Parts: sequence; C-alpha cells; structure tokens
Amino acid sequence: MTATATPPTTPTAPPAPDRRRRGTAWLLTCALVAALVLLALLSAGIGAYDIPPGDVLTSVQHRIGLGGAPLDRVGESVLWNVRLPRIVLALLVGASLGCAGALMQGVFGNPLAEPGVIGISSGAAVGAVACIALGLDFLGTWTITLCAFVSGLATVLIVYAMSRSGGRTEVVTLILTGIAVNAFAGALIGLFLSYADTAAVNQITFWQLGSLAQATWPKVLAVLPCAAIGLLVAPLHSRKLDLLSLGERPARHLGVDVEKLRVVLILVIALLTAAAVAVSGVIGFVGLVIPHLLRMLAGPGHRFLVPGSALGGAVVLVAADLAARTVASPAELPIGVLTALTGSPFFFWLLRRTRRKQGGWA
Repeated sequence: MTATATPPTTPTAPPAPDRRRRGTAWLLTCALVAALVLLALLSAGIGAYDIPPGDVLTSVQHRIGLGGAPLDRVGESVLWNVRLPRIVLALLVGASLGCAGALMQGVFGNPLAEPGVIGISSGAAVGAVACIALGLDFLGTWTITLCAFVSGLATVLIVYAMSRSGGRTEVVTLILTGIAVNAFAGALIGLFLSYADTAAVNQITFWQLGSLAQATWPKVLAVLPCAAIGLLVAPLHSRKLDLLSLGERPARHLGVDVEKLRVVLILVIALLTAAAVAVSGVIGFVGLVIPHLLRMLAGPGHRFLVPGSALGGAVVLVAADLAARTVASPAELPIGVLTALTGSPFFFWLLRRTRRKQGGWA
C-alpha cells in the first residue's frame, strides 16, 4: 500500500482584517503626527500679534542652534513666553487625558468610562481648589499637583469599588456613580468658594471652566514629570489590557494578575488626570471621544489605542485651545466649555448606541 505524499504546507498569511487594521493604525499615526505639527505651527503664529509660519521655524532653529535668525523683541517675547508654553501645555494635557481615557476604558471594560464622566477630573479639581482656598504651599509649585493627585486617586478608588457588581463593572452603575461624584465634588467646590477671598475665587473659577490662558514654562515643568511617567508606563501594559478584554477568567488563565494590573493602571490614570487638572482645570470628554473614535477606526488593540489616544488627545486639545483664543477674539472662551459642547452630543449618541446593543432602548 503506497502512501500518498502530503504536499508541503506554506505559511498562511495573516487575515486580511488584521492587515487592514495595522495599515489603518499606521495611517492614523502618520495623520495625527502631521496634524499635530501643523496645528502647533498655526497656533504659534496666529493671534493678536501674527507671526508667519516661516518666522516661527527660523526662530526655533535659532534657539536650538541650527541656524535661522531671531525675531524682533516683541515677536520673540510673544512666541517664547506666551504661545509656545501654551502649546506645550496643551500637548501634555491632551495626551494625558486621551491616554487616561483609553486606560480607563480598558480597565473598566466598557467604552463609556472616562475620567471626567465618572468624576475623577472633578475629584482631582477638589484637591486643587482646596489647596488654593486654604492657601497651602508646602511643596511650592508641586503643592497643587500633589493635592490633585491624592483627591483624584481617592475618587477613582471609590468609583471602582462602587461600580463593580458580581465581579464585573456595570455601565449604568458607573454612570450613576459618576453623576453622584460630580455632584458631590461640585458641592465641595462651592463650599470652598464661599470661604475663599476674591483672588482665590478667580483661580477656582479657572478650575471649574478649564483654561490654558495662564500657561508658563514653570507650569510646564511642574506637570511634565507626572505626564511623562504616566505616558511612558501606560503602553507597557497594552498586551495585558488586550488579554483583560477577553474577560477576567481567561486573562488569569493566560497569566495576567488582574487585580495588580488594575491597581497599577488606576494609579497611572490618577497620575495622568491629576497632572492635567492641576494645570488646566476640568476639561471633559477628551478621554471619552478620542479612544472611542480610534477604536472604531483601527480596532480594539491597545498596542495602538493607548499611544494613539495620547497623540489624538494632544491634537484635539491644541486645536481646541487655538479655537478658544481666536473664535471670539479679543475675548477668550474657556477650553473646557468648548470640549463639553462638542463632547456631550457624542456621549449621548454613544450611550444610545451602547444601550441598543444591550437590548435596552429601541
């Protein structure tokens, strides 16, 4: 009896959807980087004192020792003391909020989680407002950041504990908990307002509305370490987040320490959120909209989603800050108001879409 030879097997190509998603991720990354560079260049030049893009580039080249030429005295002062600190701060805050939103959605396992929606931003703001109202200054420029971090961490732990039921996080419970936390935080902020002096009231109003108008290089340096640590640590857990998205039990079988992962990422989320809130006030919906849009375009893989959300958040906040100071010029709109006006309708649409999938709303 003759045996038939088995034809040699050839390696199978990866599925077409995977290749398409990887290609989409690369295209999105390139597009976001290009958009960020273009927006930063426009934001540096547009304002009450216009600076042509070519002059911006030559001034930057001169400062870093690559030739070029300085601008006139007024132009140099406007560019380096007013606009560039604001652009860098918008980049750091947007990246922190976008990354925190992606991590939050991965940790809680649903697309409706976001630091602002479930009260972490307002919780961190309570710490900052308390620091301002009480005149605390025990760590210099780090005092507000530390107070925001502590109150933000406490808030996220409370929300995490109250939103879990039967070993899983309920979307409705998450949203209701966020409503309660936001209301309580608003009441605490109002209480501090009633005891604060006029100067402190002006600062507290800044925290409630969100703004980058007071950006300076010292503020950039104060938030940079917190944002850098969070943004560097977050992508290291992308694979574990992908495994966690399969469910807690499969993730444990695949070697993931689920509770340790959640604790570490909650700390990272609190650090990123506190860093953003400490210098910009409450800016909502960036961490909700950006990760969800990228997930719809490039799939749920966190290896792209986490850094991509940071990059997308930076793009959105630089654009929002440019709009905030130019749309109603010479007046300036609070940036938190702009993000809420655009993010709220998206959140309502997302909530209806999620409830339809769960068989809730018709």
